[in-house]
Amino acid sequence: MTSHTFNRIKMPAGFWAGLHQLGIAAHDVVRKARLPLTVMNETVVTTEQYFAIWQAFSDLIGDPAIGIVKLATAFETAKYPPSVLAPYHARDYRDALNRMARYKQLCPPESLRITEKGELCVIELEWLHTERPGPPMLIGITLASLLELGRRGTGQHLTAHRVEFAHAMGDVQVLEAYFGCRIRIGAQYNRLTLLRRDLDRPFVSYNEELLEVLTPVLDRSLDEQQCGRSITEMVKWIMKRSLAGGRPDIQAVAGELGMSDRTLQRRLADEGTSFKHLLTQARRELAREYLADPAIDMKEVAFLLGYEDQNSFYRAFRLWEGHTPSNWRAKL
Repeated sequence: MTSHTFNRIKMPAGFWAGLHQLGIAAHDVVRKARLPLTVMNETVVTTEQYFAIWQAFSDLIGDPAIGIVKLATAFETAKYPPSVLAPYHARDYRDALNRMARYKQLCPPESLRITEKGELCVIELEWLHTERPGPPMLIGITLASLLELGRRGTGQHLTAHRVEFAHAMGDVQVLEAYFGCRIRIGAQYNRLTLLRRDLDRPFVSYNEELLEVLTPVLDRSLDEQQCGRSITEMVKWIMKRSLAGGRPDIQAVAGELGMSDRTLQRRLADEGTSFKHLLTQARRELAREYLADPAIDMKEVAFLLGYEDQNSFYRAFRLWEGHTPSNWRAKL
């Protein structure tokens, strides 16, 4: 179950102003999203409302690709919230991306996973606390804004090495012209791949004094936000996003939380649970969700839950529910 804390999304202060720059009236978006007009004055919305707003914006634009490029290039840096402004004044592109990934935790529902390997840097977009994928417009602008960050920060027209989207994104040629590379549609993940050497490029907008002011405030806000969350909820969320194709170990999960595995074990014990118990819970909850979707076959369900083979999944499911996965699905 999604917690109340996790399901509160901060609306960027300049969001409605950015739409106005594109000639889109805020009230038209809200009406299209079938939300009360008072949502325009709200600083916090639910994930469902947030997704509805982005989908409405996409519908009004007509072509997601056009809206993505317009919003990425037209929005003024000065109107960004502090969590986004700080990366624009980082030391270099790598520092900026890492700050962006860190401070995005202050404004879910999306998160970024950055992996540097060989000559490439892969940035994968993931969704926090929801199994439903976000609207294409939101997915596209999130990845486009990361490239825009590098372009504005370095003062150079950087291009991506590869861009992958899981769903249709409108006019692909428009996106290829913006990203400067081929766009793959129908991929398993939403990813932006950059050349690793570009991450070493210094930012002409580097402002050490501004970062000395913003960084402590943002770090404190992030710490306060994370302290307000149950460690149990955070561990289960990390497990669920890491299960596919393998079983997450406690060292990896503890690393993502910035603590040792011994500290994590102690924190979980304080909340009356254990890593093994939470792993079972995460698998059981996801199994129910996957089996409710008839488009996902049994082998894929087993893989998504991190089991080495289908028989292991069948045995575990019978222990949980008293039925085989096939019989459980048939009763839905």
